[in-house]
Amino acid sequence: MENYEKLVELVAENLGVDQDKVNENSDLFEDLNADSLDLVELTMAIEDEFDVEIEDDNLDSIKTVKDILNYINGK
Repeated sequence: MENYEKLVELVAENLGVDQDKVNENSDLFEDLNADSLDLVELTMAIEDEFDVEIEDDNLDSIKTVKDILNYINGK
């Protein structure tokens, strides 16, 4: 499974939304109704799943699924 598919599954599971509502342009807060606690929990799940470390300073720049994907892929 590629990173995007794993990420969609992880985001949907952690935010309690259907996978079909999650795409790379989905805004975590506006489209998927995440709050700051959701973002922290999602970040921990992403770090575990993808073996990456997301610094707290970088959380402010993560708004969409694509932002997360770019971070995971090192862009």
